[in-house]
Amino acid sequence: MNVETGSFPERRLRSEYIAARFRPLLKGKVLDVGCDRALLKQLVPGLDYFGIDIGGTPDRVVDLEKENAVPFPDNSYDCIVCSDVLEHLNNIHHIFAELIRVTRGHVVLSLPNNWTNARRPVARGKGAIGHYGLPVNPPEDRHKWFFSLTEAEAFIKGQQAKVPFEIVEMFAMVKPRFGPLKMLRQLTAGSQGQYLNRYAHTLWAVLKKK
Repeated sequence: MNVETGSFPERRLRSEYIAARFRPLLKGKVLDVGCDRALLKQLVPGLDYFGIDIGGTPDRVVDLEKENAVPFPDNSYDCIVCSDVLEHLNNIHHIFAELIRVTRGHVVLSLPNNWTNARRPVARGKGAIGHYGLPVNPPEDRHKWFFSLTEAEAFIKGQQAKVPFEIVEMFAMVKPRFGPLKMLRQLTAGSQGQYLNRYAHTLWAVLKKK
């Protein structure tokens, strides 16, 4: 699998990355699923843009679990962006299929590698894992699935037997690291899959509807 370098300590940086990295696909009618503050609309002027989310400042408030659908007709959008959203949904398999149904072109998708966030707290026997655990008060932002990067890859590939799309590209993203440290990690990990499960924080995929 190809590997690219980057990091998103702030949500704004993720939107900036999407706007730059996937700019050729962001044209025509674009649906931003989980748009938060709809920064993508500001970053790519001239889009026929529509954002949905359960919070933030979307064009339409949509709870994908309650509606159990992406509430638009078939083939409505040229491109759909869905970045780090599906892991928050119990009905992840169904909503994935909904993304393919609603696009007439591409889907830009990302899934987190939860193992990376858990690796250090679990090894040290202390701390909490972001978006998991058992907080005193009900959290507003909670993941429903705990998976590795290779599981995320297998999930996307496995959906091809269910819905009509091809994978245009898929790559892992790791944080920038000093050369010798990166080499040491790669050597001690055993295989690329083990290395990515430990250290890659995001799986990105570009899907094209057949």
